[in-house]
Amino acid sequence: MAIEKSQVINVLKSISVDQGLSAAHSSILKDILINKFNITLRLSVQNPSLQFKNKLIKDIKANLLNVLPSALVTVDVTYKKEEKKITTKSAINNIIAIASGKGGVGKSTISSNLAISFQKKGYSVGLIDADIYGPSIPLMFDATSSRPKVVEKNGVSLISPIISYGVKIMSIGFFSDVGQAIVWRGPMATKALKQIINQTDWGELDYLFIDLPPGTGDVHLSLVQTIALTGSIIVTTPQPVSLIDAKKAINMFKMKDINVPIIGLVENMSWFESDNKKHYIFGRDGGKNIAFSEKIELLSELPLDQSIREAGDVGRPASLQKGRLAQLFSSLADCVEIQIKLRREELSKTKKVEITHNRGCN
Repeated sequence: MAIEKSQVINVLKSISVDQGLSAAHSSILKDILINKFNITLRLSVQNPSLQFKNKLIKDIKANLLNVLPSALVTVDVTYKKEEKKITTKSAINNIIAIASGKGGVGKSTISSNLAISFQKKGYSVGLIDADIYGPSIPLMFDATSSRPKVVEKNGVSLISPIISYGVKIMSIGFFSDVGQAIVWRGPMATKALKQIINQTDWGELDYLFIDLPPGTGDVHLSLVQTIALTGSIIVTTPQPVSLIDAKKAINMFKMKDINVPIIGLVENMSWFESDNKKHYIFGRDGGKNIAFSEKIELLSELPLDQSIREAGDVGRPASLQKGRLAQLFSSLADCVEIQIKLRREELSKTKKVEITHNRGCN
């Protein structure tokens, strides 16, 4: 007996794909061709990762063969790229993602100090804490007890961001108690991030920084599918275990379906200084070497300094202080600003402008 289309669709309904939608949903299932025992399926999904694609194909074949053991199944999965936009009436000139590939390298510390450094230069700045499971920006901005308010604009309900040290910040941490575990599956986490991005009343911003969670998973893919990023900054430490994951983050942004420009790399915890002598606790020149091999800028090498950690823990980042550390973050902001301007100049010219290393940016 030949295979019927209804049998295939019933199987596909049991397979979850994008944000809870089944493989049989009209936005995902594009075509079914059945010729006796030959089944050819064409699907379009929002997740561009090869790992996701291969797993989906494997699941579909296994489920179909479990019900229809004599079937010969061919599955073609393509990537459906969403329109990149922010749905609010916000006017944001530059949106910059800060990523690391792994946790514990000081990405949130870099994000908070960089945002404040730009604010001190006179820019209007926003910061999104996109780490749904481990939000830390409210603590670093001394705003753990703050709760955003809902405002009405042109008949639309928007969330008003918390303003701390002149920076507009938004985090899932504002909607949960300190110490409360957020136990969500991937689709719920990505939905929460999209709401934070799209339903916040950012107003006019010169720069919006997004502090990404570790890894290269659902949240990262959701981000690049939701908004048009100006570029990304990669944070690493000098040791090989960190560099491996930093390279994964670099390769993620270079993927054809993502294609987000990399502004540069920041090497954090480069050395520890004692008695006017530098000690390279986590190794030396790791960031410099990967920046050279990947042909990206090394924006800064920042020291392992106790006062940077203490400043973040008490909710007053080091860039707000006076002295050497504040100047280091100010110099980092200068280099980021230079790279963004160079890229904009490159895009405005018909002939490609070669971007070379900027002296003083490391």
